[in-house]
Amino acid sequence: MAKPYNINITSGTGSEAVLNGSYSVTSNTTGYDDASILPVSLDVVSGTNSYAFTIAATGTLTLHVTEDGTASGTPIVGATFARTDASGTVYGSAITTDSNGDAVFNNVPFDSTNAPLIYYKQTASDGEHEFDNTVQSTTMTTSTSTVEIENAVPATRTFTLTDANYTNLPLDGEIILN
Repeated sequence: MAKPYNINITSGTGSEAVLNGSYSVTSNTTGYDDASILPVSLDVVSGTNSYAFTIAATGTLTLHVTEDGTASGTPIVGATFARTDASGTVYGSAITTDSNGDAVFNNVPFDSTNAPLIYYKQTASDGEHEFDNTVQSTTMTTSTSTVEIENAVPATRTFTLTDANYTNLPLDGEIILN
């Protein structure tokens, strides 16, 4: 096949039979700044069969964490989040919520009509609130977006302590959960 080569990439990888030679590189990647592709030129040479490229996105995703999951709720300081793929594999460094309850991910993809899914998960809270640690996803149709997240006050739970040898005999004491 002669130039140009349109190499379809799925989950970060694509294959194509490409002749040795010098090529200019462009991209068509939904949600990303196609002009940021690196390298912009490529020499395909005999004996080298793998080539790597990077591309950047320019969106900003804010995860706003409060006790009730609303914009006006009490902010949670110290909750941590990570970008992931759909299966939960973590990429990059964790982001921690600030005094406003905001964890800000810069350089995320967005597109007005065909926005790709952005996966993330919460990995910790402030130690005083419950949180959902499953993989979540969102899309961004504008360059900035905020997702409201709830980290609720833990529910009051009841614990009982009874004698092991005398059925239902209630005891006084203390249970310690570490």
